[in-house]
Amino acid sequence: MKIYENRTFAQLNVGDEAKLTRLCTVDDLYAFASASGDHNPLHLAAYDGDGDGQPEAVAPALWPAGLVAAVLGNVLPGAGTQTRRADLSFHIPVLAGDELTAFVSVAEKRDDGDLICSAEVRRVGDNALVLSGTVQVTPPAQHMEFDSIEVPGLVVQRHRHFDALLEKARPLDPMPTAVVAPEDGNSLSGALLGHANSIITPILVGDPDKIKAAAAEIGADISGFEIVEARGHGLAAHRAVDLVVEGKAQTLMKGYLHTDELLHAVLRRENGLRTGRRLSHVFVMDVPGMPRPIMVTDAAVNIAPDLETKADIVQNAIHLAQSIGIETPKVGVLSAVETVNPHMPSSVDAALLSKMAERGQITGGLVDGPLAMDNAVDLKAARTKGITSEVAGSADILVAPNIEAGNMVAKQLTFISHAEAAGIVVGAGAPIILTSRSDDDASRLASCAVAALHAYASKGKLYG
Repeated sequence: MKIYENRTFAQLNVGDEAKLTRLCTVDDLYAFASASGDHNPLHLAAYDGDGDGQPEAVAPALWPAGLVAAVLGNVLPGAGTQTRRADLSFHIPVLAGDELTAFVSVAEKRDDGDLICSAEVRRVGDNALVLSGTVQVTPPAQHMEFDSIEVPGLVVQRHRHFDALLEKARPLDPMPTAVVAPEDGNSLSGALLGHANSIITPILVGDPDKIKAAAAEIGADISGFEIVEARGHGLAAHRAVDLVVEGKAQTLMKGYLHTDELLHAVLRRENGLRTGRRLSHVFVMDVPGMPRPIMVTDAAVNIAPDLETKADIVQNAIHLAQSIGIETPKVGVLSAVETVNPHMPSSVDAALLSKMAERGQITGGLVDGPLAMDNAVDLKAARTKGITSEVAGSADILVAPNIEAGNMVAKQLTFISHAEAAGIVVGAGAPIILTSRSDDDASRLASCAVAALHAYASKGKLYG
């Protein structure tokens, strides 16, 4: 908010007026709840606060009142103003998405140096009266001018991109999913969570005794779920792949077994799930404050990929991005620099991948590199370095040079930037959901949603 010059008592006249307009957003209401301690669910978009079956996102009354305070403190009288008394009436509720204008005018100059100001807040569009009343303030004693006031930025740790993915996946028929060795509470609960949200239909493949023990551990009733007996992790992995080959399952979900055991079955030569491309892992990440999901690849499967493998990694990620609704994904191929350095192989590979996309060897997305992390995701950084590119500053997909770099990027986004991450292996005949014991419910549910969307898209049921 720009702060203009203020006005003292002597500089003000009855009838002077000012106004400010602001859009009320869902994030504003979460920030208000955090700052005020008012956690009334009526004010939060994720909850049904009054039992009518719909989430509300009704602004607290003091939110529009705060707009009046903003006019008083920023414009009229401006910086240094102190509020003494407020007599306000609230006429209609404010909802997230409403745009409001706050009006303040000087109604009286008192002998004691205070001002009585009339205040109104109206909804933009229909001019409906939201708030009216009077405010008594003490204006600033000294005239001052401010170019701007720096206030630390706030990022609401809300994962709206994952919310959107779940909304996209829920109307679809639940995806039959072979869950491999769900023989501990963590892996079984992830599958049950996906089922509870109507995203997957789990087929539990493994040792029935261990699966039932895991269900007892978390207090879950699995009597209604199909259990396919396969005692031993290797056998369970092969039996789960059989279910996909037979058309009984369309996705796989890793349970309590090593990833290598599962992928060994996926890549078997006879009746496996090979497609001609290398398998690769993609994290779909919801980073608070980012305007779009960020995809990081490969952080879990290919240790030191060569150029041919990187081309498959890029193509796999583009197809997954299209599955979740990104029509033309922007792919930033990462290195430590944004120019080609023959002594830095990652920069050379990045340039070659960009050229391969230009020549149609990689399709469906825009590919550019080498790009350093800053100019891949931040438009200002890209412009500062003079990079002209449709990808720079707005990459949807970040392609790491090796597994170490990919893992570090993903973990830093998770544990420092408070991102949620959905983990999927792609490039096989069915998407593979990889969950970790450290994943929370949001990550597990999002992984199910991403896999289901990709499975539908791969069969031509979504996004053409």
